[in-house]
Amino acid sequence: MVWRHTAFAWARSAFLILVPLLFFAACDNETWNRGELFNPSILTEGDSDIARTFDQATILLPRRMGWEPLAGKLSDRAVQEHLAALPASHRYPTIVYMHGCTGQGQLATLEAFAMAGFAVVAPNSFARRFRPLQCRPSKGTGGRNIFVFDFRLVEISYALQRMAALSWINNDRLYLVGTSEGGVAAALYRGEKFRARIIAQWTCHGAPFIHGLAAPQGEPVLAIVRSDDPWYQPDRTVGQLGDCGAFFKTPGSSRSMVIDGGAAHDIWGHPGAMRAALDFLRRE
Repeated sequence: MVWRHTAFAWARSAFLILVPLLFFAACDNETWNRGELFNPSILTEGDSDIARTFDQATILLPRRMGWEPLAGKLSDRAVQEHLAALPASHRYPTIVYMHGCTGQGQLATLEAFAMAGFAVVAPNSFARRFRPLQCRPSKGTGGRNIFVFDFRLVEISYALQRMAALSWINNDRLYLVGTSEGGVAAALYRGEKFRARIIAQWTCHGAPFIHGLAAPQGEPVLAIVRSDDPWYQPDRTVGQLGDCGAFFKTPGSSRSMVIDGGAAHDIWGHPGAMRAALDFLRRE
């Protein structure tokens, strides 16, 4: 009796295993690949966190001489109307701008780029549903939730993917600009799509996960930092003093600009910083 019960249990288990296998064996490759049928959401980006960083990106577009740039989201009616009115062949040289550790803040820097003729696409890292701070602004320190640095790199790659389909962007004249935490992302991004990049308010020195410069050989880099930036002083962090010049792979066409005086983090308020940035971008 025990043997019959065991045999029956074995036969039932074998049946439960073989029936699904026979079903899938009968399916052709196309049906199996739709096996995505187990999780249809993997086929679409939809309202994913990474899609939100681009959908809610700040866009700035140059307008005619003397007019302030148009600012908004890509989905905004005013932005769409402006783009629809452009000549079919019009392409903007475009900056991908990576904001700092607390978000976009004021638009003065982006407006200056747009006034110079560059479109600006600034992904919004804080559009993610889960997006803790990497820094402590009240203390002027960083290094918390270090996975955020990976978030920022993916945001650059994803922005490029979405931008490739936009007819008003000149994909042969793309530039990467990052400030502070965004400057870390600009330094560490390994792709080769950009003609040049600007690293602002970052030194390229520090712990292994933020150390160095990944710009490919031949890509010009402009790095701008204050010599006495309080965020990078030894009383707040370890090993972050310096500048990115030590890591340049293309020193002949790159420049490290170290601003002396005034213990501050911001560089865009310095009269020479934006001038140097625009001269650099126009040259490249």
